[in-house]
Amino acid sequence: MASNQDTLVTVFGGSGFLGRSVVRALAKRDYRIRVAVRRPELAGHLQPLGKVGQIHAVQTNLRYPASVEAAMRDSHIAINLVGILAEGGAQTFDAVQGTGAGTVAKAASAAGARMVHISAIGADENSLSRYARAKAAGEKAVLAAIPSATIMRPSIVFGPEDQFTNRFAALARMSPALPLIGGGVTKMQPVYVGDVATAVADAVDGKTRPGATYELGGPEVLTMREIMEIILATTDRKRTLVSLPFGLANLKAQFLQFAPGALKLTPDQVLLLRSDNVVSDAAKAAGLTLEGMGIAADSLEAVAPQYLWRFRAAGQFQKKSA
Repeated sequence: MASNQDTLVTVFGGSGFLGRSVVRALAKRDYRIRVAVRRPELAGHLQPLGKVGQIHAVQTNLRYPASVEAAMRDSHIAINLVGILAEGGAQTFDAVQGTGAGTVAKAASAAGARMVHISAIGADENSLSRYARAKAAGEKAVLAAIPSATIMRPSIVFGPEDQFTNRFAALARMSPALPLIGGGVTKMQPVYVGDVATAVADAVDGKTRPGATYELGGPEVLTMREIMEIILATTDRKRTLVSLPFGLANLKAQFLQFAPGALKLTPDQVLLLRSDNVVSDAAKAAGLTLEGMGIAADSLEAVAPQYLWRFRAAGQFQKKSA
């Protein structure tokens, strides 16, 4: 039986937030890892996650099939993590999350490789959100090329480099009030990035059902208001939470979609907040969840203090450190 050291795993989008944790999890299990990214010269931070020669990066762009095929050469397993939260130039939801996912799957199929594809809870071809429709199109394209592929749909993923909790913690540092779009009643099931990475590594190990779609959520279902309250409590900041109706939020997003950093808000993101983002009852009943995989998920309250401490109010931080 071949050992993991004889198995080459190509990770598309392996230098991003989730990618770093996936690469780390695979390296610990002794897989050989090829990281396929648009800017391999910026992926040097991955090297310390494994042994000498275990991890190497190659240049790949999902919009160019030849580069994807080259990245899959001699590979045994493909993992597609590529996704975007907002469109820009040629990087559209359809190109990256729809057509791009299909390109990876076709290359993996041609190479005779297995595949793990990361989608998102809320993927729906009938959604008003272009992001959600593209995610659904990506799933469909992957399964058309590789019916045995494992699809994983995480809820909102949090962790040290996320663009979710860190974004609101940064906003709380610069603003006296924080908006609750739609009143903050939208429900989410935040899932720790390390738990998602473990699930992906387990799928690579062959511990998931072929062709199944898993929904990955944390141990708690929280409203956006509750999530904001956790972030504020963790960073020792008192801020006013202001309800912002969806209509007004969409109007603001028409301008904020061009804003930099934490201030950015797109109309499509407002649309996504109209629907809850939680694990379905069907997935629970079928055991297609983290719990069903035997993974004990970490909560937002347990993990957030480990990395959001840098956003704490200076006076409070000094008082606690004294």
